[in-house]
Amino acid sequence: MSVLTPLLLRSLTGSARRLMVPRAQVHSKPPREQLGVLDITIGLTSCFVCCLLPAGWVLSHLESYKKRE
Repeated sequence: MSVLTPLLLRSLTGSARRLMVPRAQVHSKPPREQLGVLDITIGLTSCFVCCLLPAGWVLSHLESYKKRE
């Protein structure tokens, strides 16, 4: 590396430090209603059925996908 490389890198990154980055003003409030145990159970069960069950089925039948017919 030459002697000028750190100077060039410093000049390139120096202008990037001065750029303003817009930030969103996000504020949240407490929920109007607390979720009950039944609501949480239904939500977690539906996530399991929709996402994990098809993936498990594909993984369990992986050998049949490898066969050429």
